[in-house]
Amino acid sequence: MANTTQSKKRARQNEARFAVNKQRRSRIRTFLRRVEEAIASGDQAAAAAALKEAQPELMRGVSRGVVHKNTAARKMSRLASRVKAIG
Repeated sequence: MANTTQSKKRARQNEARFAVNKQRRSRIRTFLRRVEEAIASGDQAAAAAALKEAQPELMRGVSRGVVHKNTAARKMSRLASRVKAIG
């Protein structure tokens, strides 16, 4: 357990950051799930639209430090190739 006032404050800050990052991660996963569902339905137009919505959300996660840049790039690339393969 934290002993010094500084370590107590850091613990509070970490809790707050964790909660915010958890929400951001959840939001990103929701957008990615929508793309997955559109791909599964076989509708290329819907999948492309969902991918277009998911991309800025994923990149926002990168800029906020929730997701690593290469992880986001890999996810986008794989999803894009799967959307392209539908047609």
